[in-house]
Amino acid sequence: MYNEFVDEAVEGDYNYPEGQGYDNAYQEHEEYPRGEAYTYAIPEDVKKYITYFRDAIRENNVYDIPSLYVDFSRLTEEYFKTQAWPEVEDLLGNKLVEKDGRDDVFLILYRELYYRHIYARVQGGPTINHRFESYYNYCNLFNYILSAETPCQLELPNQWLWEIIDEFIYQFQAFSQFRGKLQKKSESEIEMLKDSPKIWNVHSVLNVLHCLVDKSNINRQLEVYTSGGDPDSVAGDFGRHPLYKMLGYFSLIGLLRLHSLLGDYYQAIKVLENIELNKKSMYSRVPACQITTYYYVGFAYMMMRRYADAIRTFSNILVYIQRTKAMFQTRNYQNDQINKQTEQMYTLLAICMVLHPQRIDEAVQSSLREKSLAEKMSRMSRSDVSEFTNCFTFACPKFLSPVPPAYDTPSANFHKEPFQQQLKVFLDEVQQQQQISVMRSYLKLYTTMPMEKMAAFLEMSEDDFRNALLCFKHKMRNIVWTKGTSGLQGDFHSDSEVDFFIDKSMIHIADTKVAQRYGDFFIRQIHKLEEVNRTLTKVKV
Repeated sequence: MYNEFVDEAVEGDYNYPEGQGYDNAYQEHEEYPRGEAYTYAIPEDVKKYITYFRDAIRENNVYDIPSLYVDFSRLTEEYFKTQAWPEVEDLLGNKLVEKDGRDDVFLILYRELYYRHIYARVQGGPTINHRFESYYNYCNLFNYILSAETPCQLELPNQWLWEIIDEFIYQFQAFSQFRGKLQKKSESEIEMLKDSPKIWNVHSVLNVLHCLVDKSNINRQLEVYTSGGDPDSVAGDFGRHPLYKMLGYFSLIGLLRLHSLLGDYYQAIKVLENIELNKKSMYSRVPACQITTYYYVGFAYMMMRRYADAIRTFSNILVYIQRTKAMFQTRNYQNDQINKQTEQMYTLLAICMVLHPQRIDEAVQSSLREKSLAEKMSRMSRSDVSEFTNCFTFACPKFLSPVPPAYDTPSANFHKEPFQQQLKVFLDEVQQQQQISVMRSYLKLYTTMPMEKMAAFLEMSEDDFRNALLCFKHKMRNIVWTKGTSGLQGDFHSDSEVDFFIDKSMIHIADTKVAQRYGDFFIRQIHKLEEVNRTLTKVKV
């Protein structure tokens, strides 16, 4: 079970004296003194906040915890914009928390926020100590949740639960990147990494997520929910508890992300086979989770060459973001990430539209033009490989390797290898499609054309041209999702704007483009005008 694995992972690397735990794990590493850079007096507002927060966690006050969680971001902006929050030792020194064990849960949760803030805002980012300590804190958190014989008496807001899972995977991703950059590391840092192979190990991260999924029985709950039944009837004691239910759901999204980062796109989509992506559900209440889900699902579809599904996925979430964009205007690290992910999805959508042209929502099409992606799409349609490379580099996730680098060759850039491998796979597909855009433009001009004449236009032999036409047919036929909860299901469809067949030495071409529905366009513009009028009226008042 998970608890046994984590205990082995922690104790196998550091044999702590009984009762000391991970807080004293780094005293032997004198080059990384703890707390030296972050010792300062705690402002009174922060002291009051920590006291209220501590009491709310002690009493499991479900009404105050959500607002106190939001206040953490507000106080960060006011007092700790570029520096760390007080360390636990500072809280103990100021008698804001007790040593008798009553505040153990609060301290675990406080450390989770403390390290998350260091990763996001503190100048210079986390040290190797911070990365190790944060891992041990997550071990304590998940052991507390998963090792309980009865459900924990703790309820946290859905937003916080999502951000715990999201940050857990982000820190694993960041550690994998950090571990692969050997050129700037000292010998002591390399020795620490070599001596600690189980720290942020891919197996322990996968184990956490799968254990949360199993403990919550979330897959069975989703099956019953999708069929119209009551998920509580199959949830069990743990699954009925909001903490376990939502952590289980968010862990499925975490597995989607993790498998995508590892390049296993089939498995990434498969873990969501019980989640109906094309339908709103009671589980999709956190916008950041929704956006992350659609980003990785769309990217996985694109890498699996299911362009129609990728375009549908990106279009759906971008329409949602356009309608709710006011929610993401505030400046915090989560909304910064959402805004960046939105830009990435527009770029991925542009790539898919070049490789597999089709009609999309007018509002999304308009946004593509406004974001200056039309020029990039034009260059990509002319088979500009460098433009494809630039767009993919900007829009893809930061891929990672599941295994440690070869520490004996510190001159190599191991952190770049996963990206280079995925880029190669993508550009191989682009290379195969280079002739297709040119052929498509010629086919749009004619209704019939001799094979020999068309081949001459493309400076190809007739046999090579016939093979190219077969390739065109093959590339334009994709598996497209039609029904069911599993995103892997679907039927073969051809979504090309032109279709053709060959009769002896003649090509017969049919334009399959659906006529634009102008009514929808005018209705949308009327709604926009009404919205502008309402805004102006409010301003006048």
